[in-house]
Amino acid sequence: MTKFDGKTCLITGAASGLGRATAFAAAAKGASLVLTDITAEALDDTATELRSAGATVHLAHAADVSEHSAVVGLAAHTFEAVRHVDIVMNVAGIATWGTVDKLTHQQWRRTVDINLMGPIHVIEEFLPPMIAAGRGGHLVNVSSAAGLFGLPWHAPYSATKFGLRGVSEVLRFDLRRHKIGVSLVCPGAMATPMVDSVDIAGVDRDNAALHKAMGMFLRHAVTPEQAAAAVLKGVERNRYWVYTSRDIQLAHWGMRYVPYGYTLAMRGLNKVMTDYATKNALVR
Repeated sequence: MTKFDGKTCLITGAASGLGRATAFAAAAKGASLVLTDITAEALDDTATELRSAGATVHLAHAADVSEHSAVVGLAAHTFEAVRHVDIVMNVAGIATWGTVDKLTHQQWRRTVDINLMGPIHVIEEFLPPMIAAGRGGHLVNVSSAAGLFGLPWHAPYSATKFGLRGVSEVLRFDLRRHKIGVSLVCPGAMATPMVDSVDIAGVDRDNAALHKAMGMFLRHAVTPEQAAAAVLKGVERNRYWVYTSRDIQLAHWGMRYVPYGYTLAMRGLNKVMTDYATKNALVR
């Protein structure tokens, strides 16, 4: 069991969405917080709200986790404010979709730098001190359903989320002897600001059909608060696989135990998405 009460918790991407909801949920469990996000003003607002609600926020430091030097600076400021960090939660990320003939090199690179190298930078700077402290702890990496399945148009996003899954798979065993648990969070549809900021290569964001499709997506989405509750429950129970919705858990089971059905489902989903995009002239 991993308890939040009395522990210091680092959360990336804490200014909005799942990161923000997780910060409030962890504070409600008695954790004190170190928060970071690339958006300084929104991060300060989150920290102010948390402090007004009685939470202990040791530090709210804006940083771009894709820059290693920024994370080195974050760690330096953190360990000036607190002696140790007990729980590290890699939540920050972006979404980039598109077909391989439309994606630019910049889109591939930016997605990898933020979604994969960002968590790696945090792991580099915060896990060795956690090991040295000898207090145990917990590492949380937020992957995605796109880190489990071959979803259409998700190649850059899946590259990073499968990559983070690989890092987590190794660390769950490497860190066990140090009594540091690892949880891999695999959210499905979630109603966060990321939905409005998805970078879709070659797609007209003002297209009415796209807005309709996004609306259908959101109707099946969980709230950030529901997802955060699932994350904390998974961490408390020291679970490696953490799902924020039942549909992803069932689909993951099906992929592993009914692989032919999974293949048919992915082919069908790809066709439906491609046909929808073609019919509605989504792709420029």
